[in-house]
Amino acid sequence: MTLSVAVSGASGYAGGELLRILAAHPDVEITTVTAHANAGQPLIAHQPHLRSLAHLTLEDTTPDILAGHDVVFLALPHGQSGQYTDALKDSALVIDAGADHRLTDPAAWARFYGGDFHEPWAYGVPELAVATGKQRANLVGATRIAAPGCNASTVSLSLAPGVAAGVIDATDLVSVLAVGPSGAGKSLKTNLLASEILGTANPYAVGGTHRHIPEIQQALRGAGADDVRISFTPVLVPMARGILATSTAPIRAGVTDAQLRDAWESAYAGETFVQLLPEGVLPRTADVLGANTALLSLAIDRDANRVVVTAAVDNLVKGTAGAAIQSMNIALGLPEDRALTVNGVAP
Repeated sequence: MTLSVAVSGASGYAGGELLRILAAHPDVEITTVTAHANAGQPLIAHQPHLRSLAHLTLEDTTPDILAGHDVVFLALPHGQSGQYTDALKDSALVIDAGADHRLTDPAAWARFYGGDFHEPWAYGVPELAVATGKQRANLVGATRIAAPGCNASTVSLSLAPGVAAGVIDATDLVSVLAVGPSGAGKSLKTNLLASEILGTANPYAVGGTHRHIPEIQQALRGAGADDVRISFTPVLVPMARGILATSTAPIRAGVTDAQLRDAWESAYAGETFVQLLPEGVLPRTADVLGANTALLSLAIDRDANRVVVTAAVDNLVKGTAGAAIQSMNIALGLPEDRALTVNGVAP
């Protein structure tokens, strides 16, 4: 059976990436694409790379237009999805690529986002360690899924194996990320103009203010940490896509190098889309461009008594749209890798 799919926010980066992947999915038909200011215009005018979808026209984003589909994807700015999800209670499967349904703590939502708090949904990071094994089990048969924040899932996947195995101290975590500007969306912002970002690197949301911090803390508590304290610093760099996250954590007393490496090897053994690279091999954002893979490396700094995990993802694929579609596949009982690839685009 072919599933009918609606994608809101279809003129943006996340919406466009959802459409690019879904266009190659044999079990779905993209029947409806919606937008706000761009409604009434051809999709191809805003996503000229999606040639196979040139027949689609952007419609208004309203509950009535989104309703009646087998799957609805919401690729809207943070704080805007809730008004639609409340009205889509009869839809079979709704997947939110925004933050509205990620957090379980209303106080964290109020501090980092503000506005109305909405109920948390199943978190769309299948490989993430949780108390009962992997988050994948919570996605089976799910009807409401919150796709992750790209920075949050990258850091969480980097550190969760050490937390779950009890080999690192989660109260002194440090993560520094090089991120591409596509993660900020398609809206015109002066600081994201090419003349402002080419040839420079710019830190932002420093000092514990980034919105993905509570999402990371929530994920790592779910992996078994009693308390999570993290210094999180993103740096905007001149690459359209990609995240390179370097995360460090103190090694617990008595833990051997072999136990450390085994924690990460065991966590991701057999996983298709999260891969631990051989010792001494470091990931590059170029190697995950267009792919649904997270490539990780593990180094052990005994002088500092810290483990160092470096992770590379494409923020629009594994960080957002790929994770959403991977979660959709699991929820619907389809092959998890349907329409998703581990092969990047090079050069």
